[in-house]
Amino acid sequence: MLRAMITVHHLNNSRSQRVLWLLEELELPYEIVRYQRDAKTMLAPPELRAIHPLGKSPVVTDDGRTVAESGAIIEYLLEQHGKGRLEPAPGTDERLRFRYFLHYAEGSIMPLMVMTLVIGQMPRAPMPFFVKPVAKALAEGVRKSYLKPQTETHLRFVESELAARPWFAGAEFTAADVQMSFPLEAAGARAGLDASKYPNTVGWLARIHARPAYQRALQKGGKFELGA
Repeated sequence: MLRAMITVHHLNNSRSQRVLWLLEELELPYEIVRYQRDAKTMLAPPELRAIHPLGKSPVVTDDGRTVAESGAIIEYLLEQHGKGRLEPAPGTDERLRFRYFLHYAEGSIMPLMVMTLVIGQMPRAPMPFFVKPVAKALAEGVRKSYLKPQTETHLRFVESELAARPWFAGAEFTAADVQMSFPLEAAGARAGLDASKYPNTVGWLARIHARPAYQRALQKGGKFELGA
């Protein structure tokens, strides 16, 4: 009996791009069901709710299972199909760092990137002309007093980690690097990454972008832009 193929429910310009990348790194067969964001709201289409009640991406379906959330998807794919690839051995320091960055990516740094996007769009939202200066001043105040210093704290932390080792878990590339790709690509697009301040982070981005599996995932996933 043939096993059902992994299906990635892929939303353009979203976290599902790194799921495609992981599958390419693992050399697993998969199919893509594509969804497009609403051009005005940039939200996912309602069709995604038929796959998962929250209507978010990424979602994968595999062997009768529906799995959502990037970290959970990565852990599921490694557990079911990885055969020990792209994850350090249990009980090692590398494994602890691997687990940490799987959670840190979405739990700590990515919320700042989302806030940066939302605050950046706020002055451009439809509103009475006399409210616009207030919205702009409020957005700039939040950016300067909170988002900028917090983002710089996290980027300095990331830079120090990549100064100590070439990949997030250690000497070898792992799925933790896949998980960290989206927030750091977002940081480059929305917050800016100065190569003179963050040379190791910029170098890490260049290395992941040069990986053949990353390039194959881009070709299959389509246009990928994270600018605000």
